[in-house]
Amino acid sequence: MTVTAPEGFRAAGVAAGLKSSGAPDVALVVNDGPDAAVAGVFTTNRVKAAPVLWTEQVVRGGLVRAVVLNSGGANACTGPAGFQDTHATAEHTAAALSTAYPHQVGAGEVAVCSTGLIGVRLPMPALLDGVDAATRGLSPDGGPAAAEAIMTTDTRPKTTVVSGAGWTVGGMAKGAGMLAPGMATMLCVLTTDAVAGPETLDAVLRAATRVTFDRVDSDGCMSTNDTVLLLASGASGVTPSEADLASAVTAACHDLAQQLIADAEGATKQIAIEVVGAASEDDAVEVGRSVARNNLVKTALFGNDPNWGRILAAVGTTSAAFEPDAVDVAVNGIWVCRAGAAAEDRSKVDLSGRDVTIRIDLHTGSAEAAVWTNDLSHAYVHENSAYST
Repeated sequence: MTVTAPEGFRAAGVAAGLKSSGAPDVALVVNDGPDAAVAGVFTTNRVKAAPVLWTEQVVRGGLVRAVVLNSGGANACTGPAGFQDTHATAEHTAAALSTAYPHQVGAGEVAVCSTGLIGVRLPMPALLDGVDAATRGLSPDGGPAAAEAIMTTDTRPKTTVVSGAGWTVGGMAKGAGMLAPGMATMLCVLTTDAVAGPETLDAVLRAATRVTFDRVDSDGCMSTNDTVLLLASGASGVTPSEADLASAVTAACHDLAQQLIADAEGATKQIAIEVVGAASEDDAVEVGRSVARNNLVKTALFGNDPNWGRILAAVGTTSAAFEPDAVDVAVNGIWVCRAGAAAEDRSKVDLSGRDVTIRIDLHTGSAEAAVWTNDLSHAYVHENSAYST
């Protein structure tokens, strides 16, 4: 049941008419408590959408009782009027919830997230009507509907549940394109009924996103709207150790991150780039990201071509410590490159399936990291050239 799997949470998803298709487009997640602690991680893009600017401020207060999310419009690059629209959404949501919520809710306790086309203001009457409908529809079973309502070019909802010892972490995410750190382009709401304060949640969430969402690099394009929120209700009455909570949140984020890559726009391959033998983790990530963003590598894999020369050329564009004559490269377990030169017969590489693993050994140290990406297909070009219409 995704975000409503932990105790203390209700959710809803409704169709408010923001999408021309008539599909669900407004979601609401409510924390009934007793606690309402929160942490958040946001896009590092200097061009930030109005909901990001608003929610960054809200999260600094350490308390969020509700998250309202819409698809069908990003409310990005819409100026002061767009920010006022976000403020009005929070105020309207707070007022709607205050009539049927155990606590009075203030606008400063409502996070707002939007996703969709950049540069267009939201149809506010429809959105606010959607908030009202979502409020009426709140349910402990409403997680799946909320996950569906935040989809844009996603082909399926993305949800997860991880169980702890007497407590649970749940989550939902959306994202299929414009996927690149930091973070990956996405909206994500994580919930837990564990007892944890804002400082603990912040440490746990940042540790989790660093090795999951920040390692997803589908198309090298960073969004204006990225938001990951972690809400704690404390309803289980259990206070796990920070390490246990971090492990569960990381597992939830990893699951959702893999679902993002699996649903990437036009993708026919799901690619894991594992860099080992690096002098530092930063070097390993830089090398992995360089390969992930290399269009020649991505198109080769779309064509089932284990073109290790393109991989080695991408590695060579980085500032990582390595000797070109010492690098090894394997594709799906076949070491096609040893010591910077041809090795096993590349015809042995089986690329007929969807999953591809590229392993790069730099032979300079003991650090390692993984970055996840996908191939570059005709369908990706078509979808993104036709998206605005």
